Amino acid sequence: MLKNYLLAPGPTPVPPRVLLAMAQPIIHHRTPQFSRIFAETKNALQELFQTQQDVLMLAASGSGAMESAITNLFSPGDEVLVVNGGKFGERWMKISAAFGLKVTELRVEWGKSVTVDAVRQLLDERPAIRAVLVQASETSTTVVHPVEALANLTRQRDTLLVVDGITAVGVLDIPMDRWGIDVLVTGSQKALMLPPGLAFIALSERAWKRTKEGKVARFYFDLAKERDNQAKDTTAWTPAISLIIGLRESLAMIREEGLRRVFERHARMAAATRAAAHALDLRLVAPDAPSPAVTGMYTPADVDGGKLVAYLRDRMGVTFAGGQDQLKGKIVRIAHLGYMGAFDVVTAIAALEMALVHFGHRVPLGRGVGAAQEVLMAALPE
Repeated sequence: MLKNYLLAPGPTPVPPRVLLAMAQPIIHHRTPQFSRIFAETKNALQELFQTQQDVLMLAASGSGAMESAITNLFSPGDEVLVVNGGKFGERWMKISAAFGLKVTELRVEWGKSVTVDAVRQLLDERPAIRAVLVQASETSTTVVHPVEALANLTRQRDTLLVVDGITAVGVLDIPMDRWGIDVLVTGSQKALMLPPGLAFIALSERAWKRTKEGKVARFYFDLAKERDNQAKDTTAWTPAISLIIGLRESLAMIREEGLRRVFERHARMAAATRAAAHALDLRLVAPDAPSPAVTGMYTPADVDGGKLVAYLRDRMGVTFAGGQDQLKGKIVRIAHLGYMGAFDVVTAIAALEMALVHFGHRVPLGRGVGAAQEVLMAALPE
Protein backbone atom coordinates (compact mmCIF):
# COMPACT_ATOMS: atom_id res chain seq x y z
CA MET A 1 0.00 0.00 0.00
CA LEU A 2 1.24 3.46 -0.88
CA LYS A 3 -0.19 6.16 1.37
CA ASN A 4 -0.08 9.63 -0.18
CA TYR A 5 1.08 12.79 1.56
CA LEU A 6 0.39 16.17 -0.03
CA LEU A 7 3.19 18.53 1.04
CA ALA A 8 3.23 20.98 -1.86
CA PRO A 9 2.29 24.67 -1.51
CA GLY A 10 -1.11 24.29 -3.15
CA PRO A 11 -3.37 22.55 -3.27
CA THR A 12 -2.88 21.61 0.35
CA PRO A 13 -4.62 18.88 2.38
CA VAL A 14 -8.31 19.32 3.16
CA PRO A 15 -9.43 18.39 6.70
CA PRO A 16 -12.00 15.57 7.01
CA ARG A 17 -14.56 17.83 8.67
CA VAL A 18 -14.32 20.25 5.75
CA LEU A 19 -14.72 17.40 3.25
CA LEU A 20 -17.79 16.22 5.15
CA ALA A 21 -19.27 19.72 5.10
CA MET A 22 -18.78 19.94 1.33
CA ALA A 23 -20.35 16.50 0.86
CA GLN A 24 -23.72 17.72 2.11
CA PRO A 25 -26.53 17.79 -0.46
CA ILE A 26 -26.34 20.85 -2.69
CA ILE A 27 -28.67 23.74 -1.92
CA HIS A 28 -29.82 26.60 -4.12
CA HIS A 29 -27.81 29.77 -3.85
CA ARG A 30 -30.77 32.17 -4.01
CA THR A 31 -32.32 30.98 -0.77
CA PRO A 32 -32.39 32.12 2.87
CA GLN A 33 -30.54 28.91 3.78
CA PHE A 34 -27.52 29.78 1.64
CA SER A 35 -27.64 33.45 2.61
CA ARG A 36 -27.23 32.49 6.27
CA ILE A 37 -24.14 30.43 5.43
CA PHE A 38 -22.80 33.23 3.25
CA ALA A 39 -23.27 35.84 5.97
CA GLU A 40 -21.41 33.75 8.56
CA THR A 41 -18.60 33.12 6.12
CA LYS A 42 -18.08 36.73 5.04
CA ASN A 43 -17.89 37.85 8.67
CA ALA A 44 -15.30 35.18 9.45
CA LEU A 45 -13.26 36.27 6.41
CA GLN A 46 -13.05 39.79 7.84
CA GLU A 47 -11.52 38.32 11.00
CA LEU A 48 -8.98 36.39 8.95
CA PHE A 49 -8.01 39.45 6.86
CA GLN A 50 -8.12 41.61 10.01
CA THR A 51 -10.21 44.23 8.25
CA GLN A 52 -13.49 46.06 8.56
CA GLN A 53 -13.77 46.08 4.78
CA ASP A 54 -15.78 43.59 2.74
CA VAL A 55 -13.86 40.49 1.72
CA LEU A 56 -15.34 39.48 -1.61
CA MET A 57 -15.63 35.83 -2.63
CA LEU A 58 -15.07 35.02 -6.30
CA ALA A 59 -15.53 31.69 -8.07
CA ALA A 60 -11.99 31.64 -9.47
CA SER A 61 -8.45 30.73 -8.61
CA GLY A 62 -6.26 33.25 -6.81
CA SER A 63 -5.18 34.63 -10.18
CA GLY A 64 -8.78 35.70 -10.73
CA ALA A 65 -8.54 37.95 -7.68
CA MET A 66 -5.24 39.32 -9.00
CA GLU A 67 -6.88 40.09 -12.34
CA SER A 68 -9.87 41.72 -10.64
CA ALA A 69 -7.53 44.07 -8.79
CA ILE A 70 -6.07 45.24 -12.11
CA THR A 71 -9.36 45.56 -13.99
CA ASN A 72 -11.17 47.44 -11.24
CA LEU A 73 -8.50 49.88 -10.04
CA PHE A 74 -6.76 51.09 -13.16
CA SER A 75 -7.12 52.55 -16.63
CA PRO A 76 -5.13 51.70 -19.75
CA GLY A 77 -1.87 53.63 -19.64
CA ASP A 78 -1.70 53.83 -15.85
CA GLU A 79 1.79 53.13 -14.55
CA VAL A 80 2.32 50.48 -11.86
CA LEU A 81 5.46 49.30 -10.12
CA VAL A 82 5.77 45.52 -9.98
CA VAL A 83 8.17 43.80 -7.62
CA ASN A 84 9.33 40.89 -9.77
CA GLY A 85 11.23 38.39 -7.67
CA GLY A 86 9.69 35.13 -8.90
CA LYS A 87 7.00 33.50 -11.03
CA PHE A 88 4.17 35.29 -9.28
CA GLY A 89 5.75 38.71 -9.43
CA GLU A 90 6.05 37.90 -13.12
CA ARG A 91 2.33 37.14 -13.12
CA TRP A 92 1.55 40.64 -11.83
CA MET A 93 3.52 41.95 -14.80
CA LYS A 94 1.70 39.78 -17.33
CA ILE A 95 -1.78 40.63 -16.02
CA SER A 96 -0.98 44.35 -15.93
CA ALA A 97 0.41 44.32 -19.47
CA ALA A 98 -2.59 42.34 -20.76
CA PHE A 99 -4.90 45.19 -19.74
CA GLY A 100 -2.76 47.97 -21.17
CA LEU A 101 -1.03 49.20 -18.03
CA LYS A 102 2.48 50.62 -18.19
CA VAL A 103 4.68 48.36 -16.07
CA THR A 104 7.79 49.54 -14.27
CA GLU A 105 9.63 46.42 -13.20
CA LEU A 106 11.70 46.23 -10.04
CA ARG A 107 13.64 43.02 -10.58
CA VAL A 108 14.74 41.22 -7.43
CA GLU A 109 17.15 38.30 -7.38
CA TRP A 110 15.28 35.04 -6.83
CA GLY A 111 15.46 34.10 -3.15
CA LYS A 112 15.98 37.71 -2.07
CA SER A 113 13.49 40.12 -0.53
CA VAL A 114 12.86 43.53 -2.05
CA THR A 115 14.27 46.50 -0.15
CA VAL A 116 12.07 49.39 0.79
CA ASP A 117 14.80 51.79 -0.33
CA ALA A 118 14.68 50.38 -3.86
CA VAL A 119 10.91 50.89 -4.00
CA ARG A 120 11.20 54.39 -2.52
CA GLN A 121 13.80 55.39 -5.10
CA LEU A 122 11.59 54.34 -8.02
CA LEU A 123 8.55 56.08 -6.55
CA ASP A 124 10.57 59.26 -6.12
CA GLU A 125 11.87 59.03 -9.69
CA ARG A 126 8.48 58.19 -11.21
CA PRO A 127 5.73 60.10 -9.36
CA ALA A 128 3.13 58.97 -11.92
CA ILE A 129 3.22 55.41 -10.52
CA ARG A 130 -0.29 54.60 -9.31
CA ALA A 131 0.39 51.43 -7.32
CA VAL A 132 2.99 48.99 -6.06
CA LEU A 133 2.19 45.34 -6.78
CA VAL A 134 3.97 42.76 -4.66
CA GLN A 135 3.76 39.26 -3.19
CA ALA A 136 3.67 38.89 0.58
CA SER A 137 5.02 35.36 0.15
CA GLU A 138 6.57 34.60 -3.24
CA THR A 139 5.77 30.90 -3.48
CA SER A 140 8.20 30.13 -6.29
CA THR A 141 11.24 31.36 -4.35
CA THR A 142 9.93 30.79 -0.80
CA VAL A 143 10.73 34.36 0.24
CA VAL A 144 8.67 36.97 2.09
CA HIS A 145 8.65 40.64 1.12
CA PRO A 146 8.44 43.48 3.71
CA VAL A 147 4.76 44.29 3.30
CA GLU A 148 4.42 46.32 6.51
CA ALA A 149 7.34 48.58 5.56
CA LEU A 150 6.01 48.97 2.02
CA ALA A 151 2.61 49.94 3.41
CA ASN A 152 4.26 52.58 5.59
CA LEU A 153 5.84 53.95 2.42
CA THR A 154 2.77 53.95 0.16
CA ARG A 155 0.43 55.37 2.82
CA GLN A 156 2.40 58.62 2.61
CA ARG A 157 1.67 58.96 -1.11
CA ASP A 158 -1.16 58.71 -3.58
CA THR A 159 0.10 55.20 -4.35
CA LEU A 160 -1.82 52.02 -3.65
CA LEU A 161 -0.24 48.89 -2.22
CA VAL A 162 -1.67 45.78 -3.89
CA VAL A 163 -0.61 42.56 -2.16
CA ASP A 164 -0.83 38.99 -3.37
CA GLY A 165 -1.29 37.14 -0.09
CA ILE A 166 -2.11 33.79 -1.64
CA THR A 167 0.43 31.85 0.44
CA ALA A 168 0.48 34.41 3.25
CA VAL A 169 -3.06 35.04 4.48
CA GLY A 170 -3.72 32.59 7.30
CA VAL A 171 0.00 31.79 7.54
CA LEU A 172 1.64 34.94 8.85
CA ASP A 173 0.24 38.01 10.53
CA ILE A 174 -0.89 40.50 7.85
CA PRO A 175 -3.32 42.91 9.56
CA MET A 176 -4.77 44.65 6.52
CA ASP A 177 -6.33 47.65 8.22
CA ARG A 178 -3.62 48.26 10.82
CA TRP A 179 -0.83 48.16 8.26
CA GLY A 180 -2.74 50.15 5.67
CA ILE A 181 -2.74 47.61 2.83
CA ASP A 182 -4.98 48.80 0.00
CA VAL A 183 -5.70 45.48 -1.71
CA LEU A 184 -5.17 41.99 -0.30
CA VAL A 185 -5.96 38.78 -2.17
CA THR A 186 -5.76 35.07 -1.45
CA GLY A 187 -7.08 31.74 -2.69
CA SER A 188 -8.89 28.77 -1.21
CA GLN A 189 -6.34 26.02 -1.79
CA LYS A 190 -3.60 27.29 0.53
CA ALA A 191 -3.98 28.13 4.23
CA LEU A 192 -7.77 28.04 3.95
CA MET A 193 -7.61 24.25 3.64
CA LEU A 194 -9.98 23.89 0.68
CA PRO A 195 -9.79 22.60 -2.87
CA PRO A 196 -9.01 25.20 -5.55
CA GLY A 197 -11.88 27.28 -6.85
CA LEU A 198 -12.38 30.31 -4.60
CA ALA A 199 -10.54 33.62 -4.65
CA PHE A 200 -10.83 36.43 -2.12
CA ILE A 201 -10.13 40.14 -2.36
CA ALA A 202 -10.50 43.05 0.06
CA LEU A 203 -10.06 46.75 -0.77
CA SER A 204 -9.33 49.75 1.45
CA GLU A 205 -11.52 52.85 1.27
CA ARG A 206 -9.04 54.65 -0.95
CA ALA A 207 -8.87 51.61 -3.22
CA TRP A 208 -12.66 51.61 -3.51
CA LYS A 209 -12.47 55.26 -4.58
CA ARG A 210 -10.06 54.25 -7.34
CA THR A 211 -12.57 51.72 -8.67
CA LYS A 212 -14.80 54.65 -9.66
CA GLU A 213 -12.01 56.02 -11.85
CA GLY A 214 -10.79 52.80 -13.48
CA LYS A 215 -11.53 52.49 -17.19
CA VAL A 216 -10.37 48.94 -17.86
CA ALA A 217 -13.27 46.88 -19.23
CA ARG A 218 -14.73 44.39 -16.76
CA PHE A 219 -17.80 42.19 -16.51
CA TYR A 220 -17.56 39.04 -14.40
CA PHE A 221 -14.95 40.59 -12.11
CA ASP A 222 -16.92 43.77 -11.40
CA LEU A 223 -16.10 44.28 -7.74
CA ALA A 224 -18.62 47.08 -7.16
CA LYS A 225 -21.41 44.83 -8.38
CA GLU A 226 -20.07 41.99 -6.24
CA ARG A 227 -19.91 44.26 -3.19
CA ASP A 228 -23.51 45.40 -3.68
CA ASN A 229 -24.70 41.80 -3.84
CA GLN A 230 -22.60 40.69 -0.91
CA ALA A 231 -24.27 43.36 1.21
CA LYS A 232 -27.47 41.35 0.60
CA ASP A 233 -25.74 38.11 1.61
CA THR A 234 -25.58 36.82 -1.93
CA THR A 235 -23.31 36.97 -4.98
CA ALA A 236 -23.52 38.65 -8.36
CA TRP A 237 -23.00 35.36 -10.19
CA THR A 238 -23.49 31.69 -9.38
CA PRO A 239 -21.21 30.96 -6.42
CA ALA A 240 -19.17 27.83 -5.74
CA ILE A 241 -21.79 26.66 -3.25
CA SER A 242 -20.08 23.58 -1.84
CA LEU A 243 -16.76 25.37 -1.52
CA ILE A 244 -18.37 28.20 0.45
CA ILE A 245 -20.02 25.65 2.74
CA GLY A 246 -16.59 24.10 3.23
CA LEU A 247 -15.07 27.53 3.76
CA ARG A 248 -17.42 28.21 6.65
CA GLU A 249 -16.09 25.03 8.28
CA SER A 250 -12.42 25.75 7.64
CA LEU A 251 -12.79 29.28 9.00
CA ALA A 252 -14.45 27.79 12.08
CA MET A 253 -11.36 25.60 12.54
CA ILE A 254 -9.10 28.65 12.30
CA ARG A 255 -11.23 30.52 14.82
CA GLU A 256 -11.16 27.55 17.22
CA GLU A 257 -7.38 27.37 17.06
CA GLY A 258 -7.04 31.15 17.28
CA LEU A 259 -5.24 33.32 14.76
CA ARG A 260 -2.22 33.87 16.98
CA ARG A 261 -1.75 30.12 17.47
CA VAL A 262 -2.22 29.56 13.73
CA PHE A 263 0.63 31.98 13.01
CA GLU A 264 2.80 30.39 15.70
CA ARG A 265 2.17 26.89 14.33
CA HIS A 266 3.25 27.91 10.84
CA ALA A 267 6.35 29.68 12.13
CA ARG A 268 7.30 26.60 14.19
CA MET A 269 6.88 24.16 11.30
CA ALA A 270 8.93 26.45 9.06
CA ALA A 271 11.69 26.72 11.67
CA ALA A 272 11.77 22.94 12.04
CA THR A 273 12.04 22.43 8.28
CA ARG A 274 14.86 24.95 8.01
CA ALA A 275 16.67 23.31 10.93
CA ALA A 276 16.47 20.01 9.09
CA ALA A 277 17.86 21.60 5.92
CA HIS A 278 20.82 22.97 7.86
CA ALA A 279 21.45 19.60 9.50
CA LEU A 280 21.49 17.95 6.07
CA ASP A 281 23.78 20.63 4.63
CA LEU A 282 21.11 21.67 2.12
CA ARG A 283 21.34 25.35 1.21
CA LEU A 284 18.14 27.39 1.61
CA VAL A 285 16.74 29.21 -1.40
CA ALA A 286 15.71 32.18 0.76
CA PRO A 287 18.08 32.23 3.74
CA ASP A 288 17.54 35.88 4.72
CA ALA A 289 13.74 36.23 4.47
CA PRO A 290 12.23 32.72 4.37
CA SER A 291 8.49 32.24 4.09
CA PRO A 292 6.66 30.44 6.90
CA ALA A 293 4.44 28.84 4.22
CA VAL A 294 7.01 26.86 2.26
CA THR A 295 10.72 26.11 2.52
CA GLY A 296 12.91 25.83 -0.56
CA MET A 297 16.24 24.05 -0.45
CA TYR A 298 18.81 23.32 -3.13
CA THR A 299 19.38 19.68 -3.87
CA PRO A 300 22.96 18.39 -3.77
CA ALA A 301 24.98 18.87 -6.96
CA ASP A 302 24.96 15.12 -7.60
CA VAL A 303 21.15 14.83 -7.37
CA ASP A 304 18.70 15.95 -10.08
CA GLY A 305 15.96 17.84 -8.26
CA GLY A 306 13.34 17.00 -10.86
CA LYS A 307 14.00 13.28 -10.60
CA LEU A 308 14.08 13.53 -6.82
CA VAL A 309 10.64 15.19 -6.69
CA ALA A 310 9.20 12.66 -9.16
CA TYR A 311 10.59 9.71 -7.17
CA LEU A 312 9.21 11.07 -3.91
CA ARG A 313 5.77 11.55 -5.49
CA ASP A 314 5.45 8.43 -7.65
CA ARG A 315 7.38 5.83 -5.65
CA MET A 316 7.12 7.11 -2.07
CA GLY A 317 3.72 8.85 -2.19
CA VAL A 318 5.09 12.16 -0.88
CA THR A 319 4.35 15.20 -3.02
CA PHE A 320 6.73 18.15 -2.79
CA ALA A 321 7.12 20.90 -5.37
CA GLY A 322 10.15 21.38 -7.56
CA GLY A 323 11.71 24.52 -8.97
CA GLN A 324 10.48 26.71 -11.80
CA ASP A 325 12.37 28.40 -14.63
CA GLN A 326 16.03 28.84 -13.64
CA LEU A 327 15.46 26.80 -10.47
CA LYS A 328 13.97 23.83 -12.33
CA GLY A 329 15.76 20.64 -11.36
CA LYS A 330 17.78 22.44 -8.70
CA ILE A 331 15.49 22.73 -5.67
CA VAL A 332 12.71 21.10 -3.71
CA ARG A 333 9.98 23.07 -1.98
CA ILE A 334 8.36 21.59 1.11
CA ALA A 335 5.12 23.22 2.18
CA HIS A 336 3.96 23.61 5.76
CA LEU A 337 0.76 25.62 5.51
CA GLY A 338 -2.89 24.99 6.14
CA TYR A 339 -3.98 21.61 7.54
CA MET A 340 -0.50 20.55 8.59
CA GLY A 341 1.20 19.88 11.89
CA ALA A 342 4.42 18.68 13.46
CA PHE A 343 4.33 15.13 12.16
CA ASP A 344 3.78 16.27 8.59
CA VAL A 345 7.16 17.97 8.90
CA VAL A 346 8.71 14.81 10.35
CA THR A 347 7.26 12.77 7.48
CA ALA A 348 8.53 15.26 4.91
CA ILE A 349 12.10 15.25 6.22
CA ALA A 350 12.21 11.47 6.70
CA ALA A 351 11.06 10.98 3.11
CA LEU A 352 13.59 13.51 1.83
CA GLU A 353 16.45 11.76 3.63
CA MET A 354 15.46 8.38 2.22
CA ALA A 355 15.10 9.74 -1.30
CA LEU A 356 18.51 11.42 -1.15
CA VAL A 357 20.08 8.12 -0.11
CA HIS A 358 18.25 6.37 -2.96
CA PHE A 359 19.90 8.75 -5.42
CA GLY A 360 23.34 8.03 -3.98
CA HIS A 361 23.73 11.07 -1.75
CA ARG A 362 24.73 9.58 1.56
CA VAL A 363 23.21 11.39 4.53
CA PRO A 364 22.95 9.90 8.03
CA LEU A 365 19.32 8.83 8.24
CA GLY A 366 17.57 10.68 11.03
CA ARG A 367 19.91 13.66 11.17
CA GLY A 368 17.42 16.06 9.59
CA VAL A 369 14.49 14.46 11.37
CA GLY A 370 16.24 14.88 14.72
CA ALA A 371 16.96 18.55 14.04
CA ALA A 372 13.31 19.14 13.17
CA GLN A 373 12.15 17.26 16.25
CA GLU A 374 14.29 19.46 18.50
CA VAL A 375 12.33 22.49 17.26
CA LEU A 376 8.95 20.75 17.37
CA MET A 377 9.43 19.37 20.89
CA ALA A 378 9.01 22.85 22.33
CA ALA A 379 5.32 22.81 21.43
CA LEU A 380 4.45 19.42 22.88
CA PRO A 381 1.86 19.51 25.66
CA GLU A 382 3.06 18.94 29.20
